[in-house]
Amino acid sequence: MKCKKSAGPVAVTIDTTRGKDGSLSSKVGGKFNYSGIAFDKVQHEADGSPTLETSFIAAPGLKLSFKGSKGADLGCDYKAGNFCATAKLDVKDLNKFSSSACMSVSGGVTMGGDVAYSLKDSVLSGYNVGASYASGPLFAAVTTSNKLAAVNLSMMYKVNNDLTLASSTSHSATKSCTVSGVGGLYKASFGDVKAKMGTDRVLSACLIKDVSKTKVTLSGSMTGADTSTFKYGLGVSM
Repeated sequence: MKCKKSAGPVAVTIDTTRGKDGSLSSKVGGKFNYSGIAFDKVQHEADGSPTLETSFIAAPGLKLSFKGSKGADLGCDYKAGNFCATAKLDVKDLNKFSSSACMSVSGGVTMGGDVAYSLKDSVLSGYNVGASYASGPLFAAVTTSNKLAAVNLSMMYKVNNDLTLASSTSHSATKSCTVSGVGGLYKASFGDVKAKMGTDRVLSACLIKDVSKTKVTLSGSMTGADTSTFKYGLGVSM
């Protein structure tokens, strides 16, 4: 269960999880601004371990950030026009540097890529590229993974104002096609219905409905026809 409440200038969040043995564990966090610095996440886990995420606008289009928990990363985000880039450095162990860039071009096409460099081994530990295309009711995105060893294809098509379909597949030399998931969204008179089926045969569905200015989400999942695997959830946003 997650609860959010404003306490003056601080937005407080309490997230509680119930374990299989019935025990409850909670983490308490907050977010606020002070002297131009945004404290996006100040959180303490149930075991007392802290998490700190901050950001600072250094110049127009340039944002510096810090994320610390078990590790510590210093980040930089830059955006100008139709170009954006990111960079991240592990400042705790100084063993990894990563960067990404993305740019939109004419005709609804966006292209980008990312690269990771191991400072410890002095080698490129990862690199991939991607592109997306949007035109009318169709959206498609192609990305690579595992150093260009596999290609991932995601597609979404808006059939009409009420029905939207989507799919995600992976392709590689070892396996020509792996269907990661097929799903859709249907805007019915009683609420929005979302459903998805993955390669693990897990069917997930949810119903989202506004009730007296309150957003209620009912969800459930089940593996094949095995009713013993049925799981449910309830979300309320006020």
